[in-house]
Amino acid sequence: MANVWVRILIGGLTMLVAIGYKNYRDLKAPGKRPDLDNNAYWGPALKEPYRENKAILPYDISVKPEVIEDLKSQLSRPSKAQAPLEGVGFEYGFNANELAKVVKYWRDTYLAKWTEREQYLKKLDHYQTEIQGLKIHFIHAKPTQVKGQKPKKVLPLLLMHGWPGTVREFYDFIPLLTTPSDKSDYVFEVIAPSLPGYGWSQGSSKTGFGVAQVAVVMRNLMLRVGFNKFLVQGGDWGSIIGSNVASLFPENVLGYHSNMCGNNSPLGQIKLVLASFFPSWFVDSQHASFYKGLGHMFSTILEEMGYAHIQASKPDTIGNALIDNPAGLAAYILEKFSTWTNPSFRSLPDGGLTKRFTYDQLLDNVMIYYVTNSITTSVRLYSESMVASQFALAVDSLPIKAKSGCTRFAHEIVHTSDSVLANKFPNLVHSTHHSDGGHFPAFELPQQLYDDFVSFVQKADLS
Repeated sequence: MANVWVRILIGGLTMLVAIGYKNYRDLKAPGKRPDLDNNAYWGPALKEPYRENKAILPYDISVKPEVIEDLKSQLSRPSKAQAPLEGVGFEYGFNANELAKVVKYWRDTYLAKWTEREQYLKKLDHYQTEIQGLKIHFIHAKPTQVKGQKPKKVLPLLLMHGWPGTVREFYDFIPLLTTPSDKSDYVFEVIAPSLPGYGWSQGSSKTGFGVAQVAVVMRNLMLRVGFNKFLVQGGDWGSIIGSNVASLFPENVLGYHSNMCGNNSPLGQIKLVLASFFPSWFVDSQHASFYKGLGHMFSTILEEMGYAHIQASKPDTIGNALIDNPAGLAAYILEKFSTWTNPSFRSLPDGGLTKRFTYDQLLDNVMIYYVTNSITTSVRLYSESMVASQFALAVDSLPIKAKSGCTRFAHEIVHTSDSVLANKFPNLVHSTHHSDGGHFPAFELPQQLYDDFVSFVQKADLS
C-alpha cells in the first residue's frame, strides 16, 4: 500500500511540474485579458434575433402545493437502503441510519411546517432579471441606517455561494452586512445571486459556460442593478468566480475577499510543489498546522473529490440519478455539510450534522435544489470549467489588482499560504487564520466571517 501512495504522490508532483514547465513563459510575461464576449447568448435556441429584457422584477419563490404533496409521497416510500457496516460512521459516505432520521424529519416535521419555512426564505427581497439569455435570480438587501448615528458609507457587495450551497447560506450573514456596526465605518448593499444553473437561476443551454463566462454574467448583473464599482466576497465556486471577476474586470472591483483563496497560475503551482519540500520557505511557523503539503492534498483528493470527477466528466449521469430521488439528493448534498465542516465528523454515526447546523437549515438548502430541479444544471459547472478551453483562457495568470483579503478557517478542504498566493494577489492587505470553522463559514460562523470581512474593508481603506 505504501508503494501505491508513493506512486500517486510522484505522479501528482510530476503532473504539477509538467504543467508549470509547459507554461513557464507565463511566469515572466504579464497575463493578457482574454477576449471574452461580454454579451454572449447562453439561453435556448431562438427563431428570431435576441433582444435582452433588461427589466428587474420582484421574484416570487413560492412552491406549488402539489410539489410539496408529491415530495411527501416520495419520502413515504419504503426505504431499501442497506444497513451501514458495523462501527462505521460517515467513512463510507452518508450513513443509512442517519439518512432514515433525516428523511423522517423532512417528511413528518419539516414539511408539516413548510409554510413557515417558505416564509422564512421569503424574508429577504428576491428579484430576477435577464442577463445574456439567462434568467438570473438574486437577493437584493439594502442597508439600514440608525437614526441619530452618523451615517455609514454604503459599499455595494457581490456575494456568491458555491456547490452544494445556495443563497440560503447567507441568511444570517446578510443582516450583519446590512446593519451598521461599531466595528466598521461601512455598511453594505448586498447582491447575492443564485449562480446560473443553481436554485432559481436558469442554467446555460450551451456548452462552454465555465467560470470565466459566469464571471462575465455576474459582472453584468452588478452593472444592471446600477453598480459600476463593487466589492466581491465568496467561497467555493463563489471564490473562483469572484477571482475571475476581479481579474477580468479590475475597473469594476473595489476589493476582493474570500474564505477559499487559491492560486492556480503556473507560478502558483510550482511554488505549491516547492512548499511541500521546503515548507519553512513558504509558511509562517505560527500557522504551519494549516498547510499540510501535497501528500495530504492528494490523499484528500482521493478521499473527498470523487464527486468532482463525476461532475466534471459525467454531470448528467449523477444529475439524472438524483432527479425525483429526494432521499438520494439529501444524502449527496448533506454528506458535504458533514465532512467539509470538519473532517473528524466522518467518524461519527450522525456525521456531526447537527453540531453546527439544524435539520431545518440543512433541509432549506436541499429544498432549493429539489423544488427548482437544479441539481443537474448546478453540477454542469464542473464539466464546463475543468476543460482545456477554459484553462486556455489563462485567467488564473492574471493578477488581481484590487486590494484583497484572504481568510482561512481551520477545517477548510485545503489552504494556500500567502507566499504561494503572492503573484496572484500582489495587493494582499489582509490575511487571517481561524482556529475553528470549515467550508461554509457564512452558514456556520456568520459573525466570525463578518468580523473578518469588515476588518479587511477597514484595512483596505476604500473611502
